[in-house]
Amino acid sequence: MSNSIAKFSFICGDDDFLVSERAENWFKSSKSNTINVSEDFSKEIINGQANNIEEVRLVLARFKEALMTYSMFGGEKVIWLKGVNFMGNSQTSNAKSTLESLGELKDILDKVDTSSLNVLISASPVHKGRNFYKWCINNSNFELLDDNKKGTSSLNNRIIELCSKSKVEINEGAIQVLLDKTQGNSRLISMEVEKIITYVGKSGIIDEAIVNEIVPNFGEGDFFEATDAFFSKDISWAIDAFERHFFSNPDGRALLSSLQSRNRLMIQLKILSESGELKLGFGGLSKNELSRIAKKYSKYFEEESSKSNLNIFTQNPYYLNRLMKNLKNFSLKELIDFQVEFANIFEAITSNIYEQKEIFKRLILN
Repeated sequence: MSNSIAKFSFICGDDDFLVSERAENWFKSSKSNTINVSEDFSKEIINGQANNIEEVRLVLARFKEALMTYSMFGGEKVIWLKGVNFMGNSQTSNAKSTLESLGELKDILDKVDTSSLNVLISASPVHKGRNFYKWCINNSNFELLDDNKKGTSSLNNRIIELCSKSKVEINEGAIQVLLDKTQGNSRLISMEVEKIITYVGKSGIIDEAIVNEIVPNFGEGDFFEATDAFFSKDISWAIDAFERHFFSNPDGRALLSSLQSRNRLMIQLKILSESGELKLGFGGLSKNELSRIAKKYSKYFEEESSKSNLNIFTQNPYYLNRLMKNLKNFSLKELIDFQVEFANIFEAITSNIYEQKEIFKRLILN
């Protein structure tokens, strides 16, 4: 939302990297608008990070002081309260003194002289039920970067945009592999895309092989290639991927855990698919559709606040869409049989640690 009579700009969202990047662009562009530019006296950045109530008080005190101090050499002064982290749902954010301080800040922001001050506040995360947040919607040049609602298409477009700027092409398969390896983390995506672009050079082409070669696995993405290869039913790829895994890691227990985790989610997806419960739109499974099904079946699951392969409804829709591409490769019985076989493999590798690679190869070939 943009307010033509707003006294300041407010950029916020749950993804701190996207918010920071957008705010940085705003701050850089404001440079060309200053009448009498001096980095030391006409532009001011105030760190909005606070770990306790006292630090919140100090941050807001510095910000208020900056708002009331004009540029030494005249002209427009640009002030950025950067990376505010006390507008979310934390203990510090919920403290009475923090809420009172933000209430007092509204009066000061409402009196900003836009002829001499250009003010930006960037914040992540934000609690959308707070009075200050609601007030900012109606009284600022407001911008919410809510990537959670945009889903996979937003991340896809981001990757394509980053590549296009360097005149580099990237195919759909490479995008999906990159999303899986980075677990949909915007900051990691930007860093890894930049690295790949440097590798392929301008006017290059990025495919799955390059992403697998250049991009490491992050967090829960560990062992992704071997696991993905196994469920693709591409025997040649699976054997090569398992070879690469055992070349650098002789222990197969973590790989087995990854296979089991994927298989648990595949079983749940298969049941929902065969029951006709999954209703896929043009872009696949959406967050709204996943939420609808979750409400219907939540009684069968314990409440989860973090990702769990035991509960399909804790997963990101983009990741589930990736798994669904392989559902047609297996019957429900095959997936259940895998769980039994994985248990047998665990017993086999714990009693024969020197033949683990061969044991996993037999899994692929059988």
